[in-house]
Amino acid sequence: MGRRALRKIDPELDLSRHFHELPENESAWTPLEIFSCTQPLELEIGSGKGLFLRNAAEACAEHNFVGIEVAGKYAKFAAAGLARSGLKNACMLHGDARRLVQHFMEKSSVHRVHIYFPDPWWKARHHKRRIMAAEFLRQVERILVPSGRLVFWTDVEAYFQESLEILSQATTLRGPIAVPENAPAHDLDYRTHFERKKRKEQAKIFRAEFEKPSVDANQNDREDVNSRPAVNREPKYFASTGPLSVERRV
Repeated sequence: MGRRALRKIDPELDLSRHFHELPENESAWTPLEIFSCTQPLELEIGSGKGLFLRNAAEACAEHNFVGIEVAGKYAKFAAAGLARSGLKNACMLHGDARRLVQHFMEKSSVHRVHIYFPDPWWKARHHKRRIMAAEFLRQVERILVPSGRLVFWTDVEAYFQESLEILSQATTLRGPIAVPENAPAHDLDYRTHFERKKRKEQAKIFRAEFEKPSVDANQNDREDVNSRPAVNREPKYFASTGPLSVERRV
């Protein structure tokens, strides 16, 4: 069963503050230039319809939030939600998250990186397209401030376990740190629309956070990853079993 069509965006709605194309040229531009005031920055990779970005920006006005989405129609839809809410501390980018993180984000500039239900790319020959890859995660570690966190949720246990292994081998991020499941206060009290769908299906959700050490792990005296204690790879989930979906996660 396919996804429902997105609601049409009011053509009179001004998206100039909330929707931006990632520049083609890898210049000195940074997302920080979008905001009128300097505050701690949080980044969401793959914002889909923008539920998390909107709720987080409303709940935490003292932080700035940037979401990036590769699908243009979803990026604009999410931006429209921010515009209708009048949020000045959040915006959407349309483009490739890998380019954004590697070429436009400064070292130690982001307090949290959020990755919710990324596409698992089920076929083995497509696994190289997965966002939870070693080089990308090293770049995430680079842009996080000391004690900053990566937040990762998925409904695919195999992907979760493989991601824990990659994080352990490719980065010095500490984790996984368990994330408890909270009962929703209302019908849209979820991180994403996809979480809402899966929770209503009683599917398992695997949640974890990973913290950058307070001493920058990218310095020359970076510890030998082989000397670190083994990571506890027990999956962190709190819901009962349900079916998995092969649709794109939004």
